[in-house]
Amino acid sequence: MPRPGLPKLIATDLDGTLVRSDDTVSEFTHEVLDRVRGAGIPIVGATGRGPRLTELTRNDIRAADYLVMAGGGRVIDQTDPIGPVVLRDERLSGVVLAQLISDLEAKVGPLTVMVEALDGPGAPLWGDFDPSWRYPDRFERRARAECLSGDVIKAFARTADHDVDTLLATAREVVRPDQASVTQAGLGFVEICPPGVDKATGLTVVADLLGVDPAEVLVFGDMPNDVPMFEWAGWGRVAVSNAHPTIRLLADEVTLRNDDDGVAVYLDRLLSR
Repeated sequence: MPRPGLPKLIATDLDGTLVRSDDTVSEFTHEVLDRVRGAGIPIVGATGRGPRLTELTRNDIRAADYLVMAGGGRVIDQTDPIGPVVLRDERLSGVVLAQLISDLEAKVGPLTVMVEALDGPGAPLWGDFDPSWRYPDRFERRARAECLSGDVIKAFARTADHDVDTLLATAREVVRPDQASVTQAGLGFVEICPPGVDKATGLTVVADLLGVDPAEVLVFGDMPNDVPMFEWAGWGRVAVSNAHPTIRLLADEVTLRNDDDGVAVYLDRLLSR
């Protein structure tokens, strides 16, 4: 058990928060996270990355006891000595997604759409090629009808005529919460996830398993897809200084930017109190 005055669970976003702009995590950060675990506090990596990137995620947050992936749709328990256990696996119907995309295009015009359908290691996204996508090596061009022929983990949508926050606001007007969850994670695309899926509901799976109240959870983040867990956690909400304005407004405190190991610096001071 953690000593008095410390949270009972810590969750951190990865890209833009724990991971630096050059896609690396410092040894200082790894060392501090090891000390957090040594203090008896479980660690959760909470990311929008899909399960196809599980090994990359494990490498970036090696101390994690649990992973909340796909924005909350896949939850993995890494504490079982036999091997990782999937605690949650949510999917979005391709039929429902096709209608939502059609409804959104009626409002904003043609969209670039990509879907994450496969969860095998390194599996590509499928869909429309967009030169703004950061990871073209993990992409395969496919017709929309094929992309939406089955259930998906999540979808990404973009139009050059709207900035991502404007597109997100419109998507939230078009898409009902019982149809899908919509957010954005800093990639320039709106992300469409199964209904009820966000980082807070993913973390709830872990917290319930451990018997931890949200009031005992400390979280770190930087983008709108972190808003649900910022609204859910009660021990502390810490934004990195490079965070989106919506996260900075919700934060109890602001630490250094991701490139300056802001999460690790904050936790190092917390453990030294």
